[in-house]
Amino acid sequence: MPTFVPEVVFSDQRLANGLRVIVAEDHLAPVVAVNVWYAVGSKHEVPGKTGFAHLFEHVMFQGSRHVAKAEHVALIQAAGGTMNGSTWLDRTNYFETLPAHQLELGLWLEADRMATLLDALSQENLDNQREVVKNEKRWSYDNRPYGSWQEKLQAHLFPPEHPYHHPTIGSMDDLDAASLEDVSAFFRTYYAPNNAVLSVVGDVETADVLAAAERYFGRILANPSIPPLGDLSLPPTLGSEHRETVYDRVPLPRIHVGFRAPVFGDPRLDALDLAGQILAGGKGSRLNRRLVREERIAQDVTLFTLGFVGGASVCAGWATVRPGIDVARVEAAFHEELRRLTRELVSDDELARAKALTEADELGSLQRVEERADRLSMYATLFDQPGLINQMLPRYLAVTREQIRDVARSVFRVDNRLVLTYLPEGPSADDVALLPDGDGQADDEEAAA
Repeated sequence: MPTFVPEVVFSDQRLANGLRVIVAEDHLAPVVAVNVWYAVGSKHEVPGKTGFAHLFEHVMFQGSRHVAKAEHVALIQAAGGTMNGSTWLDRTNYFETLPAHQLELGLWLEADRMATLLDALSQENLDNQREVVKNEKRWSYDNRPYGSWQEKLQAHLFPPEHPYHHPTIGSMDDLDAASLEDVSAFFRTYYAPNNAVLSVVGDVETADVLAAAERYFGRILANPSIPPLGDLSLPPTLGSEHRETVYDRVPLPRIHVGFRAPVFGDPRLDALDLAGQILAGGKGSRLNRRLVREERIAQDVTLFTLGFVGGASVCAGWATVRPGIDVARVEAAFHEELRRLTRELVSDDELARAKALTEADELGSLQRVEERADRLSMYATLFDQPGLINQMLPRYLAVTREQIRDVARSVFRVDNRLVLTYLPEGPSADDVALLPDGDGQADDEEAAA
């Protein structure tokens, strides 16, 4: 355990319109990261109008009152910077990394589209970006081997009435039916300063950033009527094992597994993250060592957590089956390694290795100004606690062997398990014979675990 954990020092203030402005000075290099998180993701969509949050990630680069279509990207690149945006279940974010003297360019661009995007939103732009999203779905979901796994994962782990049930990319039928007024109303509702966090990290002076933020964002009107989310709570387990066999254009069979897990922010999820390192963190991990290196029954394995704040997170993974190997054998070995974690304490060496890997990941990420800015925005948006940026690594390093065993027992349960079995299209009699039992019932040993 290190004797010193670096601390991110930051200021945290709000403008009169509710915009939260977080600034962390770092004068090591003449760069600055500008990061805006909006508290809107696919969980804020309503039935019949899914995909709007992701659609706006695309629309936000189509111009605003003072910025022409695609000019946002061109201006950032011409200034020597990089930029992008992303959408997830709990949020949408936009970010630029620039030479420090170009800070005000990044702030002005973000403010202009927050304030005036609808001035440039036309039916032509909407139709164009709708087609872009459709192509993205074809590329990332429909025509990619195993591409439907995450959509199926969410559909099984979250009930239809829960907003995590549908994928972030949304329904293409819903997007086709969306009118210009529908998407404009979505923007007016959620893209407001009082629903956003602006984080600036880099070679800047805090007073200068606050003055510039006030100058560019201060006159944007707040929305006092942002609708609250309903109750997103869920039972901690699925209640039964879920199974689905998917015949698809895949080169090799693969099993995907998924479990409900504690919500993001729950210390038990910290322990589950370390369990993932022990099980699948690199070549020395349990799953990799047994399935890939020793028994040579899998091409690759992985296990990871996806942290969500509404009701439950997800622990998911997969194993790609080597040619000529029974799918059932790979699945049984995968589950057996997870069960071992519920029955015995991990060794001191395994725990030390998992913490070392996690520490390296955390410190490596926090070296980058863009990652610090993103985490400050994330912790402020999701937990109202930007200071969590300084607490997460100590939390990981304090996890005990008992906590890993206990969270494994609560998560890696048969009645909390989804198994997706991907098989090449055109099942043969041999394929069917190699499938695990599909009745949703676990064997006696697993049921007793």
